[in-house]
Amino acid sequence: MINFPRIIQFETNILCNSKCEFCPQREVKRKYKIMPDEIWRKIIEQSRGREIIYRPFMVNEPLTDKRLPEIIRYIKEDTSARAELNSNGALLVEELGKKLIQAGLDVIRFSVDGFSKNTYKQSGRGDNYEDVVENINRFILLKEKLNSNVVIFVRMIDMDINKHEQKDFLEYWGKRADRAVIVPLYRWPWTGQEKPVMKPCPKIRVEMFFNTDGNAVLCCWDNFEKGIIGDINNSAINEIWNGETNQRYRSLINEGKRDKILLCSRCDGYGHYDFSDWKGY
Repeated sequence: MINFPRIIQFETNILCNSKCEFCPQREVKRKYKIMPDEIWRKIIEQSRGREIIYRPFMVNEPLTDKRLPEIIRYIKEDTSARAELNSNGALLVEELGKKLIQAGLDVIRFSVDGFSKNTYKQSGRGDNYEDVVENINRFILLKEKLNSNVVIFVRMIDMDINKHEQKDFLEYWGKRADRAVIVPLYRWPWTGQEKPVMKPCPKIRVEMFFNTDGNAVLCCWDNFEKGIIGDINNSAINEIWNGETNQRYRSLINEGKRDKILLCSRCDGYGHYDFSDWKGY
């Protein structure tokens, strides 16, 4: 067991410009819709110098937050730190792209769940497919122009509606981005499951998650705060990570006893994951 997380994910707001059917984002309510500056600064300050990977997003679209370049710059004041984003790309105008690259962004993963306007719209991402493709291609050119090392992924969630386009998707984006991938569709906990998958979960190894109100939760899929392990407003990161609540939850998950934890008792995530070589956390 490590005594400090290696990946810290925090949602700077709960806003999104898409209405994907598979995402519960529009049902989420927090004490704060926008994370106060003092909270995200505290999270970063308490974890400097530890080679942390920071992901300033969770259930939201990170580009809806105008503070994002500032947040990334603040992260990158620590030369050992990495900053990563997942985005639908719809809001990535040229000026914002420049600011993100200049701030020191290390990785960005674009989610594009179609290779045609019709399929893209069916996925719930919107009807602006051509704009998204243009935004991503422009960002790829900006990377070259600004001599940046930012790693660009373009991803498609594997769904029945887009299976017929996946080959063309991989061929097109594979020639442009650093990597093009098809990723599985997963379900958030408590979205129809009646029982859990009785297996461990790889997220407990090294990852820590904070919602907009400063609550630390067991999982990035804990949209409704069913697995709170602490509060950054009252406790330091190391205290929460090594605290009794987190250790009890992690031990149960490590043993595959998801049914003993409220959040995990309705989760089938990583159901097809091969845990034959699982050595625990």
